[in-house]
Amino acid sequence: MKKIYYLGSCSTCKRILKELEPLDGVELQEIKSEAITTEQLEQMGALSGSYESLFSRRAVLYRQRGLNEKNISEGDYKDLILEHYTFLKRPVVVVDDRIFVGNSKKTVEAAKQALHS
Repeated sequence: MKKIYYLGSCSTCKRILKELEPLDGVELQEIKSEAITTEQLEQMGALSGSYESLFSRRAVLYRQRGLNEKNISEGDYKDLILEHYTFLKRPVVVVDDRIFVGNSKKTVEAAKQALHS
């Protein structure tokens, strides 16, 4: 299975999707219009090793809600990501049993190699 979770209004996601082309046989899920399900998030959490690794501390709501001043548990990370799409670190690329989270150059390059190998 090859799947990419992304945010359509995010210029970084758009740029990375272009870098990852061609995307033949890759399922794309725009997370604002098609919310992530509990099952999908659990799969991502299992592949990445934690929900914290999938959580974006750059989300505006992170500071607005004062979450930066709280001690957040693994369960809280999961609940927050399910509650609001902006808490998912993007993009998330799943290739079979491997996962690539975020937009660092190294991560994007590794995802590109996995998608096209």
